[in-house]
Amino acid sequence: QVQLVESGGGLVQPGGSLRLSCAASGSIFIIDAMGWYRQAPGKQRELVASTAHSGSTNYAHSVLGRFTISRDNAKNTAYLQMNGLKPEDTAVYYCNVLTLNTFGKRYDYWGQGTQVTVSS
Repeated sequence: QVQLVESGGGLVQPGGSLRLSCAASGSIFIIDAMGWYRQAPGKQRELVASTAHSGSTNYAHSVLGRFTISRDNAKNTAYLQMNGLKPEDTAVYYCNVLTLNTFGKRYDYWGQGTQVTVSS
């Protein structure tokens, strides 16, 4: 199976920066889409940023201009550069990866989540 390992979360002051990483390993033929979601207490999980196989990206309005998603296909790794962090960004961040096997079948995988806390 495929495993996703997230890293880079932590405590940061407002205006600070963090970079999240998501490394995929295991039985991978090809990675299609990769994305980052977050879930704050009492709220539903929401899409933060995603990148498609074509290289196109999509961002939530609340993070546009502050966050940047990127991917290294050779390393099967996705990144989320988070600048100008705000207290509203506090949440558990989850990596999501869509893979294709050799038969063209699609599988979704989720990381374990990493806590991002923005507080003074």
